[in-house]
Amino acid sequence: MSDNLIKIVDDDAPVHNLGNRNVNTPGNDKDEYGKTPRRRKINRIVIRSMWWTFGIITVLSLGFFVLSYNNVIGDMPKIDDLKNPIDQYATVIYSADGKEMGRFYNSNSNRLYADYQDIAPCLVDALIATEDSRFIEHSGVDIRALMRVVFKTGMGGDKSSGGGSTITQQLAKLLYTDHPARNTRARARQKLDEWVMAVKLERYYSKEEIIKLYLNQFDFLYNAKGIRSAANIYFSKEASELQLHEAAVLVGMLKNPSLYNPVRNPKNATSRRNVVFDQMVKAEKITQAQADSLKELPLGLKFHRIDHRTGIAPYFREELRRIMTAKRPNRSDYHAWEQQKFVDDSIAWEINPLFGWIEKNPKPDGSKYNLYTDGLRIYTTINSRMQQYAEEAVHEHMSDLQARFFKEKKGVKGAPYTTNRSELSESQLNRLIDNAIKNTERMRILKLNKASKEQIEKEFNTPIPMTVFAYNDKGFVDTIMSPRDSVLYHKHILRTGFMSMDPVNGYVKAYVGGPDFHFFQYDMVSTGRRQVGSTIKPFLYAYAMDEGYTPCDEFLNEQPTIYDETGRPWSPRNSGNSHVGEMVTLRWALTNSNNWISARLMAALKPATLVRYMHNFGITNHIDPVLALCLGPCDISVREMVGAYSAFANKGMHVEPMFVTAIADANGNIISEFHSRQNQVLSEKGYYKILSILLNVVDSGTGNRLRRAPFNLTAQMGGKTGTTNSNSDGWFMSFTPELVSGVWVGGEERYIHFNSMANGQGAAMALPIYGKYIRKVYDDPELPYTQSSRFSFPNIDLCEQEYFGEYEEEEVVEESFEGVFD
Repeated sequence: MSDNLIKIVDDDAPVHNLGNRNVNTPGNDKDEYGKTPRRRKINRIVIRSMWWTFGIITVLSLGFFVLSYNNVIGDMPKIDDLKNPIDQYATVIYSADGKEMGRFYNSNSNRLYADYQDIAPCLVDALIATEDSRFIEHSGVDIRALMRVVFKTGMGGDKSSGGGSTITQQLAKLLYTDHPARNTRARARQKLDEWVMAVKLERYYSKEEIIKLYLNQFDFLYNAKGIRSAANIYFSKEASELQLHEAAVLVGMLKNPSLYNPVRNPKNATSRRNVVFDQMVKAEKITQAQADSLKELPLGLKFHRIDHRTGIAPYFREELRRIMTAKRPNRSDYHAWEQQKFVDDSIAWEINPLFGWIEKNPKPDGSKYNLYTDGLRIYTTINSRMQQYAEEAVHEHMSDLQARFFKEKKGVKGAPYTTNRSELSESQLNRLIDNAIKNTERMRILKLNKASKEQIEKEFNTPIPMTVFAYNDKGFVDTIMSPRDSVLYHKHILRTGFMSMDPVNGYVKAYVGGPDFHFFQYDMVSTGRRQVGSTIKPFLYAYAMDEGYTPCDEFLNEQPTIYDETGRPWSPRNSGNSHVGEMVTLRWALTNSNNWISARLMAALKPATLVRYMHNFGITNHIDPVLALCLGPCDISVREMVGAYSAFANKGMHVEPMFVTAIADANGNIISEFHSRQNQVLSEKGYYKILSILLNVVDSGTGNRLRRAPFNLTAQMGGKTGTTNSNSDGWFMSFTPELVSGVWVGGEERYIHFNSMANGQGAAMALPIYGKYIRKVYDDPELPYTQSSRFSFPNIDLCEQEYFGEYEEEEVVEESFEGVFD
């Protein structure tokens, strides 16, 4: 057929081999592409319309851009906001040896500031190669990438052509778009806003600063706000320490953190990480061989969750938060039963610059610092290694002690409460259990839902799956028990408080407020106060030494009958029977914690004078001036006791416990510095007299267990044990030339205790925690503490004879000498 085709052409027209096309034939006006004049006209109109539309859109967009840029229309952030983008950073708490202890933050601010040099270079390379390959070249908006999206993705439907948002645009979205668009039109408006803000951000920030801002702002899930938090939570390291295969995982999350979550979706995360490697090959940051090698590596996560309860010293951190955020005390804000707390807070407000720090220290502009969002840096006195040893000592001893307590209470009706009905009647027992149940969160919810009495009883007596505290690696155990039984189970758990500090400068080195912060948040170092038993006796004897008594003064060791100011007789009991009816020295009496001699000394010195004397030692709680005060019926906190005992290690100088040395802002500028507060409470001669006796308590008295296995301590140290009625409270206070420490152990309520003194006395309940702790401290060569440290004694006569030296003394059995009182 092609052979018969007649080709009619003009002389000047080029000749084309058009095959079977019927062109330039009579009656046929189609062009060389087979289009008629009408079709060509329509095409011209369509193309012209498209260009007009494109031009109009471009002009309108540019007009909108210019007007928005100059804040004529739209809702652009102010210039100052762009120069200083609103941000929230967690407050970080540091130990004295530079370790991060924990953070204060809200749901949006668990973010640690990372400067550009704090970010691994490989992470920056991975970010730019993956998210914005022309980041260095553009000025906030990448026109080439935008056109690619319009023509390839929008018109051509090519979903693999990538996105058009630059890193700067993504930063603008993170900073200034606080809610998702409701529809396409709203999203288009947001997109235009982001373009404008991106260009402005590029004007005010360098490329490095934009990278830094973006990585600091991004939410990597699991409270990992910003790259430093993410590096810590996912890989347990600093952002500067990230390796390329780790950095690629985090960069991969930027596209969609939920979809590429390496914890919940490891396959997706691995695939996305490998895409990052491929993009780095295209950007010539790594070779194909390197990428192939990196793809073979596992994700390498070292994931751990972070919340307010994680980290070392949680009780300390919570007390620090309470102190710093305290308001000026106002009596109307306290319940009637909080009179002592009002007094304590009022004193602290006046003399402690850390108490109410937020209220007392405004910013330069007059506003208040926010503990949760202003990125403060708090430098504490805690030593992370000593804190670890304290927590280990508490866990090791309490787990063993708890096993003995469970064994004693097993199968006992009304356990863990005492079975002594003269101490606790049946009606009192039932009332205690009922009150414990009423104070639970479960009861509160049932009451809100107006549950009937029958429904409540059924709810509390029906076994259900639950998690309870346990001394194991996890700190809990999943079990099945009724809510009522779970309340009683947790009542079985003995509580404790431990604090150790430097007696010279007051720096608190270790602080453990309970067995486990997750389950038992009541702080038994600062908040809880318990009867101190015989640990009060050193204050009595110290006062006696200051009043002219000597360690060699003798008293008759017989039960005295002493009359108080109203004429009522008081005859204290004594648990020991050594040297009864004989004259004994004050040295012997305190070494063996003798109650009768303490009572005679109390009668001679008067209770009211001892109360004033103890307040000088930093004890702020109300103390009743009664004769029995010499046996320790008053309630005092561990923190107060440790601070008070500092005078016995610091030449009679009492030093107030100190938590913080400095506070800095987010940029590291020091805002406040803190110094110890001290006052002289003992004369020089009185100090050396009481020191000589307290050293003997450990060498040959009720603290002698420290000299034997498993502790085998040789360091020079003083101390005092303490046990209250029915073994409700066990105490041990101890000091060396470099550390003063205090331990309390007991039940949540006074009626929860061991039946036997063998387990319930201070030497058995509390002393081992100190022994384990100080042994670990001495065994650590990196800590500046040695057993060779000694107290220095001047050449003075302590007893009208050369007193301090070798002294023949019988060995004391602790169980026989702990004081009890009526």
